[in-house]
Amino acid sequence: MGYENITFPVGSKFLVTGSAGFIGSNLVEAILKLGYKVKGLDNLSTGKRENVEEFIDNPNYEFIEGDIRDLDTCMKACEGVDYVLNQAAWGSVPRSIEMPLFYEEVNIKGTLNMMEAARQSGVKKFVYASSSSVYGDEPNLPKQEGREGNLLSPYALTKRVDEEYGKLYTKLYGLDTYGLRYFNVFGRRQNPEGAYAAVIPKFIKQLLNDEQPTINGDGKQSRDFTYIENVIEANLKACLASHEASGQAYNIAYGGRKYLIDMYDILCNALGKDIEPIFGPNRKGDIKHSNADISKAKEMLKYEPTWSFERGIAAAIEWYKENL
Repeated sequence: MGYENITFPVGSKFLVTGSAGFIGSNLVEAILKLGYKVKGLDNLSTGKRENVEEFIDNPNYEFIEGDIRDLDTCMKACEGVDYVLNQAAWGSVPRSIEMPLFYEEVNIKGTLNMMEAARQSGVKKFVYASSSSVYGDEPNLPKQEGREGNLLSPYALTKRVDEEYGKLYTKLYGLDTYGLRYFNVFGRRQNPEGAYAAVIPKFIKQLLNDEQPTINGDGKQSRDFTYIENVIEANLKACLASHEASGQAYNIAYGGRKYLIDMYDILCNALGKDIEPIFGPNRKGDIKHSNADISKAKEMLKYEPTWSFERGIAAAIEWYKENL
């Protein structure tokens, strides 16, 4: 169970893009703990240098400051690499609505550059971050691969396009690609700052500071909040998946759902706070409900998430108490 006992061939080398970001830095940490070599690529536009500072002296780690929008940078980063975990992207649905051209540059062109560099470099497996936002307005729960609706944001479109390129690169060029549709990932090192911060770290920080958080909408929207450890497991298991499983996208979540207002109450109770939230307007481009069917990932990737929301939120709260 989990990923602690996963093994790769001796001398295996990984490239993690977006390595100074929330998910990327956690992947770097996990791979180094398993004893393998890691290159980290990040332009530090949203990632933070302090997320990777603790790895700098590790002889198995190499940090490259560079941009996935530059093909030469991607080519250099892929040299000698067996597995690529492509996390570099700009997130946030509302921000993508304000900046569609920029999102196309980073999330589509950048990902395509990485796939092409991986192909030319003979990389064994190319695992990339997709998103639950690709389901758009499809109303049925749980969300199931192959049953997608109309897209609601440029961000969602960029991730859908990445998946289509992933299919093509497997079909045309034989590059094993695996798209991971993350569902509301949370955990240590997730940034609580700024207008586009994810809801869990933002709320934790505000509650710790005795501030009144704002819930967008009525709080009755639901999410399949997914702890970071499950995402690490999915990435590493995708690197060991069969060729038959490649060229496809997979839901990566725990497979439950929590209403936002209930999640807020859990945070208040855990932190010993009694603060009424403010209810603001709904966010443009947001989906109302999110809940993943993870049976395909279980079957094809041998994904077996062990971190429930309750277990994950307790660990996240402890981390933020110590680090905020």
